[in-house]
Amino acid sequence: MLDIGYSLSSRFPDPPQTDYRSAGVHTLRHDLFCGDAYLADTETDHELATSWGWLPVLDFAWALCDIVGQLDADPRGSRAPGPQRAELDFTESTERLRFERRFGWVDVTADWVTRKAGRSAPLTCAYGELRREARDFLHDLLADLTDMHEGLADNPTVWSLQARFPRV
Repeated sequence: MLDIGYSLSSRFPDPPQTDYRSAGVHTLRHDLFCGDAYLADTETDHELATSWGWLPVLDFAWALCDIVGQLDADPRGSRAPGPQRAELDFTESTERLRFERRFGWVDVTADWVTRKAGRSAPLTCAYGELRREARDFLHDLLADLTDMHEGLADNPTVWSLQARFPRV
């Protein structure tokens, strides 16, 4: 079972004067909601987690949903022999999450884990599970953030994001 989660950082708080209702795409994706995120296989206890504190978690969730879409670009879907590849590039560093789909399975590796542990085993999950969990993560994160930040639920970018990636 795949689990995707996050924590917000107290070291990098959002500016107190932020108007969440009118914040633009760049601000929402890169300047707010810093923390850490993880992907974990709950059955094997294999986890890929950031521990930097500065990761924009909304951008992470948004980019993850985009990547899942890229992995499904082949019209043959799970019958495609692949591999289909995509990368999530953390713009604040040189680190990347790499995704490789073959048939209905996706291997996820993290540059920072591979460097630390030599060549570590990828986190492997079913493509359908990754798609569902990525979208659930995005919607759960948005629900948490809109509860914490007045006006965010009224932001047109948030509406568009929820419509673009509905829960599966």
